[in-house]
Amino acid sequence: MTHSETMFKNISELEKAVVQCKKCDRLVSFREKVAKEKRKSYMHWDYWGKPVPGYGNPNAKIMILGLAPAAHGGNRTGRVFTGDKSAEFLFNCLYHVGLSNQPNSDHRDDGLEINGYITAALKCVPPGDKPTAEEKEYCKNYLSNEFELLSELKVVLGLGKIGFESCLKFVRETYPIKMKDYKFGHGVRYKLPNGIILFGSFHPSPRNVNTGRLNFEMMVNFLEEVKKEID
Repeated sequence: MTHSETMFKNISELEKAVVQCKKCDRLVSFREKVAKEKRKSYMHWDYWGKPVPGYGNPNAKIMILGLAPAAHGGNRTGRVFTGDKSAEFLFNCLYHVGLSNQPNSDHRDDGLEINGYITAALKCVPPGDKPTAEEKEYCKNYLSNEFELLSELKVVLGLGKIGFESCLKFVRETYPIKMKDYKFGHGVRYKLPNGIILFGSFHPSPRNVNTGRLNFEMMVNFLEEVKKEID
C-alpha cells in the first residue's frame, strides 16, 4: 500500500497509537477542557478526554464512517458513537437490521458487538464540530491505516458529507477519481475503482432526526439495502 505515512501491523496496534496521539494542539486543549469541565448531567463520569479509536471486527466487511467523536459522547466514554443521541438512534437501527447485538451503545463495557467496524474521520472532538484542514490532514494517516488493515472490507457507509468524502479522498490517492463525480446524498451508492462500494447517509445527529430529515424507517430501509452487499 502507498497511502499511509506509517503502517501498523494490526488494528490493535493502530488503536493504541491513536489513543496516544497529541499532534494537534487545538484539539488536545479542547478535548481535555471538555473532559475537565464536563456536562452537568455527567459530573460523576471520569471522562475519557483522549483520541477515540475505531471499534469492531478486524475482519469486518462493512465500515461505518462518521465525522468525529462527540464532546459528551465518544470524548466522554472512549468509544466512537457511544453515549449520545446519535449513538442511540444509530444503534437502534443497526440492531433492527442485525448489524449489532444490542440496540444501545452506552459505555465501553456494555457488551456491544457489531457486525462491522465503526470509526470517524477525525479521532478527537473538534470545537463546534468543525476541524481545520490541517487537523483533517494529520488524522488522515490513521484512517488510511484502518482502510488498509481491514482486508475483508467491501462496503463503506459514510455518515454525513465529511465521512463520505474522507473515503473518496483515500481512494483518490491511488486512483484518478474526481470528487465532483461522487455527489453526497442520503441513499447514494457508488462502486469505487478499488472495488469498495460507498454509500452515503445523512448523519444521525439530533438535528437531522428532530427535524425529520432522517427517521427510523428511512435509516432501517437504507441499512437493509447496504447489508445486502455483504450478505
